[in-house]
Amino acid sequence: MKARHKRFLWIGIGVALLAGAVFLVLRAFNDNLVFFQTPSDIAAGKVPQGRNVRLGGLVEKDSIRREADGLTVHFVLTDTAKSIPVTYKGILPDLFKDGRGAVAQGKVGPDGSFIATEVLAKHDENYMPPEAKAAVDQAHAATRAAQP
Repeated sequence: MKARHKRFLWIGIGVALLAGAVFLVLRAFNDNLVFFQTPSDIAAGKVPQGRNVRLGGLVEKDSIRREADGLTVHFVLTDTAKSIPVTYKGILPDLFKDGRGAVAQGKVGPDGSFIATEVLAKHDENYMPPEAKAAVDQAHAATRAAQP
């Protein structure tokens, strides 16, 4: 084999290895990418089942129910336009209460409910993530526009 052919062979192997590494990095990045969604998005079917997402909104009043095991909690998140039931098994943050903002990370179940693996509560009375605030404001505007 000529030196020129060997050089092309090594360049080809290097390009193939680089392409494989880029593919693996992009695949890992895509698997760990979590998008923020609202209850309206989930109710409209815009979120595929089995995909990890963050669901943000307000905890509906009197919707928090604990099961006998003490760890499983059922509650409802709303953006004032649509509401989604959420199931979470674990310890909730101290600031998690009725009427407060919360973000749940997990997957949409086959029945349209949300199975959370993590729940975050807002840290004070005035804070809400920008995405959640924009979604709630948009839902308020849509509700006002629909009323006669």
